[in-house]
Parts: sequence; structure tokens; C-alpha cells
Amino acid sequence: MLIIDNLEVSVDDKKVLNGLSLRVGANEVHAIMGPNGAGKSSLSNVLAGHPSYQILGGSVSFKEENLLDMEPDQRALKGIFKSFQYPLEIAGLNTKEFLKESYNLHRKQKGLDPLSLQDFEAVLLEKMELVKFQPHLIDRDLHANFSGGEKKKSEILQMALFEPSLAILDETDSGLDIDALKAVGQAIERLRSKDRSIILITHYQRLLDFIQPDVVHVMQNGKIVRSGNKDLAKILEAEGYESFC
Repeated sequence: MLIIDNLEVSVDDKKVLNGLSLRVGANEVHAIMGPNGAGKSSLSNVLAGHPSYQILGGSVSFKEENLLDMEPDQRALKGIFKSFQYPLEIAGLNTKEFLKESYNLHRKQKGLDPLSLQDFEAVLLEKMELVKFQPHLIDRDLHANFSGGEKKKSEILQMALFEPSLAILDETDSGLDIDALKAVGQAIERLRSKDRSIILITHYQRLLDFIQPDVVHVMQNGKIVRSGNKDLAKILEAEGYESFC
């Protein structure tokens, strides 16, 4: 699904990725853990195509295509989804209308006809039930007056609708209380698929109580310094990141 080889990246004249390499197979969930400043969010931004990041070296292959040659919208339509650590509130953009237009763009990419509002609402209702998204939020402006948990659920709803091949979830657990964390974690677990890979970026082991990763990576100073199974997250919780310096 994804092959990153010796990737070196800078932003604002500061090097943030230092020879990072990573392979993510189809139907795999990879958790990336590390302290603040390790480069985790920079990696997610680079994969999504954020224009502020300068590629200094290395390569990124997504489904055997050069990801770095694609514009952000091309990456999204080809199956890359990124959720944000701090989802923005966008006044004037109705949530349902945003989801409908985005969903039909994905259908167009696949050579399918757009859905009518009635047909889309049927699909939307199914996905809302899947991720336990509150119906009263769907007619608000995007993320307007949403709680932290509601914003994160809104992003997972987008993931459910757009059915990406690769979902990059950047600190989905950030700012969530234990009930919201459980609800979001269980929603992500329900969206696992043989046709989907997930990169889960997090500081803490607690999210992994609800999502079972295939591989856990420790990131330090812009590169992967250790990989292992889910027990590695428990070692991190007990010993901290300094033991991996």
C-alpha cells in the first residue's frame, strides 16, 4: 500500500524528517508513537501533500505510484485520507452539503454517477449509525460548536463515507475524555477492512486499548528508531521515550 524510503523533509528551514523509512501493507494498522517534535505530524502532513514541506530526498510510493508527484486533491481522490489533530470550524459550510459534494467527487473518480440527495442521505444515515454520529449535528456548519469528541467523530464519519485505501489519523485521541476516546476508538476499529490500511499517530497507549495495531513504531528525531508488536506500546507507557533515544 505504502512504501517510504529514506525520506528527508524540511519546513521553515528546519529538518523534520531524517531518512525515515516505512512499509505499510494492505489491511494493516500501524501505530506511530513518539514525543512532541519527533516528526509524527510532519509525516502525516507530507503524505497529505501540505505545500509548506520541502522534500530533500527519498521517495514515497502509494499503490506503486509516486505520491510526491500528486497534488493534495489528487491524493485524496486516489484514496488517501487524513484526519486532523485539531479539526477546524468552517462557518458557512454546511456539514451535510460538504459531505455530499465530497462523496460525489469520490464517486466521479471511480467512474460512477453522483447520488441524488435522497440516495445520499440513505448512505449517510448508515455511516452515521456505524460511527455513532449524533443526527442533530449533520445540519450545522462543519464542526461549528462541536465538542472535541464530536469533531473527531465527524472526521471518522468522513473516513467511513469516503472509504479511503489509506487513512492517516493524526492524534485522534487528543483532547478526548475516556468515553469519547472509547467511542472514537471503537468506530475506527469497525472501519477496518481488507482494502484499507491505517496509520495511527498517537502519544499514548490508551487509544490502543480500543484499536489493535499490527505494528507499533517508535519515532525519534524524524525517523523510526524501533518497531514491534502492540506490546511495544506498553513498554513505552512504562518506560517513556527516553529509553529509545
